[in-house]
Amino acid sequence: VQLQASGGGLVQAGGSLRLSCAHSGLPFTNEAMGWYRRTPGQQRELVAALGSTGNIKYEDSVKGRFTISRDNAKNMVYLQMNNLKPEDTAVYYCNRPYIPFVSWGQGTQVTVSS
Repeated sequence: VQLQASGGGLVQAGGSLRLSCAHSGLPFTNEAMGWYRRTPGQQRELVAALGSTGNIKYEDSVKGRFTISRDNAKNMVYLQMNNLKPEDTAVYYCNRPYIPFVSWGQGTQVTVSS
């Protein structure tokens, strides 16, 4: 499995970013996928999960602001992030939720200035 997140950047509070995850080698076409983030000194936390049947879960702090989606034809998973806050600053990764694959890819840095 190969995972590559992109689309991060520097944005002011209240702004938006759309992260993209290109994936290959998933065991199943509709493999559950999610977005994690990690800040320095902290463990990765799962912020959005898209299940194999389409069910979606969000971490409480991003509910109503983040939207996860996928395009199986393009082997892509997305995270639309609106109304960004400084506390959203982190490196974002895509991976399978709850039971991540060994390979995480490089992640993409999101920095939100106040």
